[in-house]
Amino acid sequence: RELTTAVMGDRALTVTDIIVDGWYDYEAKYGDGGSMHVLPADIPQDIFDACLDYAIRAHNALGCRGLSRSDFRWDESRGLDGLILLETNTQPGMTPTSLAPEQAAHVGISFPELMTWMVEDASCDR
Repeated sequence: RELTTAVMGDRALTVTDIIVDGWYDYEAKYGDGGSMHVLPADIPQDIFDACLDYAIRAHNALGCRGLSRSDFRWDESRGLDGLILLETNTQPGMTPTSLAPEQAAHVGISFPELMTWMVEDASCDR
């Protein structure tokens, strides 16, 4: 299974389960009806919590600022041992089908609020 978690600052937003029929290619990512996003993901709590934790750890370990998104593969038959972090996207997409804005909306953050937060966060000295 394909799972993903966005991190906004120091907060992991939620976990999305990406359901596709076949390969998760360009058409599946960006085409109408190419994939279905289930959020929050209907997965065991330990897997859900691990995705949130690993995404925050990756965000911090890589020195990310602002918004990032970590992608996972999960082999259900192996439980927690089957959860693999594939990559962390340091500049996640902002298209109509993009996952990070969708997760933000799910937790009550509108697209304009997300954009405002990103600009303000980028302008802060650290």
